Amino acid sequence: MTDQRSEVDDGTVESDGEEVTPTIAVSGAAGYIGSRVLVELHAAHPEWELVAIDNMYRGQVDAVGDVAIQHVDVRNRGRLEEALAGADVVCHLAAISGVDDCESNANLAYEVNVTGTNNVAWFCRKTGAALAFPFSMAVLGDPASFPITADLPRDPLNWYGRTKLLGERAIESFAEGAFPAHLFLKSNLYGEHEIEETEVGKPTVINFFVNRALAGETLTVYEPGTQARNFVHVRDVARAYVRSAERLVGQLVRGETGTETYEIASDESMSVMEVAEIVQEAAREERGIEVDIELVENPRSGETMVEEFGVDISGARDVLGWEVRESVAGAVREGLERIDS
Repeated sequence: MTDQRSEVDDGTVESDGEEVTPTIAVSGAAGYIGSRVLVELHAAHPEWELVAIDNMYRGQVDAVGDVAIQHVDVRNRGRLEEALAGADVVCHLAAISGVDDCESNANLAYEVNVTGTNNVAWFCRKTGAALAFPFSMAVLGDPASFPITADLPRDPLNWYGRTKLLGERAIESFAEGAFPAHLFLKSNLYGEHEIEETEVGKPTVINFFVNRALAGETLTVYEPGTQARNFVHVRDVARAYVRSAERLVGQLVRGETGTETYEIASDESMSVMEVAEIVQEAAREERGIEVDIELVENPRSGETMVEEFGVDISGARDVLGWEVRESVAGAVREGLERIDS
């Protein structure tokens, strides 16, 4: 964006007296979060131009509304830069996510989460495009204090957290003096959503429990069961990217550079056992399904076992104007309303 541009109230930009429509690019656009981000961006700003890319490793949709998803791999810098050309803001969601996937595919996780993120950040540095990037609570390891904030020391317990930490550090370096960037310290996602009758989901712990309950299967909780997590719905997370893109457009106009970090979480911090009990009760009340809960041996060594997980989300609320609208209990009941396939 040139120095002659100014922000107007509806999210467009004026350039020499003429309105210019921002172009927002989303990587990982066929996935669990990215597809929902496209839905929320279009709903909030139907006049904005949207670009969507994904390599379809875990892609679940081919298009979102009128936006076709281009088959682009963030590891291919030439093809990536060609696809992103003209973007004012990049929401970089392409990643190998989750502890298990990163452990099983360590080389791929490095190539996508580290090299791919560097490629996106390098594009932003060369072009001045703004960037939004999630780097996950996994970078913290066992939090040193509560409520959790982005200022806590980094001490990842697993390869997933390490790759996201490398991405965070790279963007901090690339953004300085070159482009504005928002880094999201994001908690555990849950919930499913629909894209034109396609159910888009991910086997997060709450989704996993709901699906097992629908099948009448035992809810297996990894020992000790008291380990706490903070849970935030995918729709709430997607709306955070909308608020982020709006602010980034304004920061581009003002010529601001460097990173801002926001905690994206909810006020629902509970143990895994508590979650299982919520699903158990809702399954009985909503569907007449009786399911058991069983503690099983925990196969994961690289995860935090803290029994508290409160997160300070005041920054996202006060600066981005973001709010949490969804609840675990509501999403569980919504999931249990699905007709068994």
